[in-house]
Amino acid sequence: MPKANPRHPKFPIPGGPELRARGWRQEALLRLLENVLSVGEDPDNLIVYAALGKAARSWAAHKGIVKALTEMEEDQTLLIQSGKPIGLVKTHARAPLVIMANCNIVGQWAKAEVFYELQRKGLICWGGLTAGAWQYIGSQGVIQGTYEIFMRIAERRFGGDLAGRFVLTAGLGGMGGAQPLAGRMAGAAILCIDIDPERAHKRQQIGYLQEIAPDLDTALEMIDAAVKDRRALSVGLVGNAAEVYPEIARRGIVPDIVTDQTSAHDLVYGYVPKGMSLDQVRELRDDGQGQLMAASRASIVEHVTAMLDFQKRGSEVFDNGNLIRTQAKEGGVTHAFEIPIFTEAYLRPLFARAIGPFRWIALSGEESDIARIDDLLLELFPDNKIITNWIRLAREHVPFEGLPARIAWLGHGERTMLARRVNALVAGGELKGPVAFSRDHLDAGAMAHPNIMTERMKDGSDAIADWPLIDAMMLCSSMADLVVVHSGGGGYAGYMTSCGVTVVADGTDDADERLDHALTNDTALGVMRYADAGYEEALDEVAKKDVPYIRLD
Repeated sequence: MPKANPRHPKFPIPGGPELRARGWRQEALLRLLENVLSVGEDPDNLIVYAALGKAARSWAAHKGIVKALTEMEEDQTLLIQSGKPIGLVKTHARAPLVIMANCNIVGQWAKAEVFYELQRKGLICWGGLTAGAWQYIGSQGVIQGTYEIFMRIAERRFGGDLAGRFVLTAGLGGMGGAQPLAGRMAGAAILCIDIDPERAHKRQQIGYLQEIAPDLDTALEMIDAAVKDRRALSVGLVGNAAEVYPEIARRGIVPDIVTDQTSAHDLVYGYVPKGMSLDQVRELRDDGQGQLMAASRASIVEHVTAMLDFQKRGSEVFDNGNLIRTQAKEGGVTHAFEIPIFTEAYLRPLFARAIGPFRWIALSGEESDIARIDDLLLELFPDNKIITNWIRLAREHVPFEGLPARIAWLGHGERTMLARRVNALVAGGELKGPVAFSRDHLDAGAMAHPNIMTERMKDGSDAIADWPLIDAMMLCSSMADLVVVHSGGGGYAGYMTSCGVTVVADGTDDADERLDHALTNDTALGVMRYADAGYEEALDEVAKKDVPYIRLD
């Protein structure tokens, strides 16, 4: 039976042993669709996160998707175009159940203003990354990535931990809301700015944010006391980062780490310019888009200028993947890209080995299933400190949102090993129900984004989008249950293409074969992508794990 959802009462959390579809594979995808709305930012408008990332194009499209998932046979495939079901075709039992293409616009037309016009006409929607692919598990997915970034910085600059260190950031939405908990888990005193008081209170209610300060003076006093005591603390402040960052800099305060995760990617539906209220911004979104975009970019110029000032004074400053540097450069900040992107700066050695954010969701709705898989992880990878440290911290600090789920950074072979062992647990009745396996789209072979994932690649292949397209076609050939190709919408239009995948462990032999082929081939392609670019870590992985990469003489 579905469970009550106190955050969004109209969107219960799915679960239970009863099936509405004609098999667990179809039921799994239906529950994942329901789940992203149950944990979403604005489910009434089908928005999951990032201002515009939607689970379906419209409520009529949502109804059509649900109907198809409940009625389709296992030898059919549902085709979805930008959040709208298009057809249910006869394939075969080993074909994907769902194939999606979301927000892919021809190159010369892939611009924000074209996207907004197509969206107004009801012809397109942006799926974000995991929103439109029904793979979002709440903020936990971002928590670990943010935590790993903080820990890499700690190792590089601060002797291995962030105790007694001040982190300044902004954004408490579906992505940015992970930052206060990730910072606290890393031992830091972290100050998070957001213009929306509702977002701040939401993060506090679910345990991601400890304190909300009434004003900047109080916030800085709280942070200063925590730094002196070497005490982990997360503090929220309602305000505009374009005003708060420059003010902190004017006072001569130099945080140890500075970043940002506001919705700077979207100048209309995401970022809020300084001097404007949320209501004023909402009024301009339909008829004043040009004015709003100009005001947002002008504020971002001040925002990023302050970040560069912190960098000059010694702060570790990085772009967390929201295009804020890009917007600032277009606004005239010529040195915006002196701020590094987090992927190249801290995580590329991991991605070169196809180690990235892998996730699984207990379709039963029972937390005990995740607890059992946690134990299995510790059993399988006792010497992997990234995994064992994370599982310990996640159990202690990370609350579940929606269906119980977990994420961990696993690489080639590790993902397949875990998934097949979990499938055996389902088959043996040790879990209460099947488990869906997925990953972030920001994965080794799955994304081309020259300002985030593939910035400054060793061979200059930053803008080549062949890799996620090959990934999607390969995953269809490898019997995955859901395969999707996403491109950017809103302010991300023209900047990225990614591939997503979901495979269901329902305890059957067929599921074991699907998991083996899809997950193994997915990470193998990630290693190949970086080996092809000349990364020594990837070439080492090819040799150690017999990755079938064709190296030309």
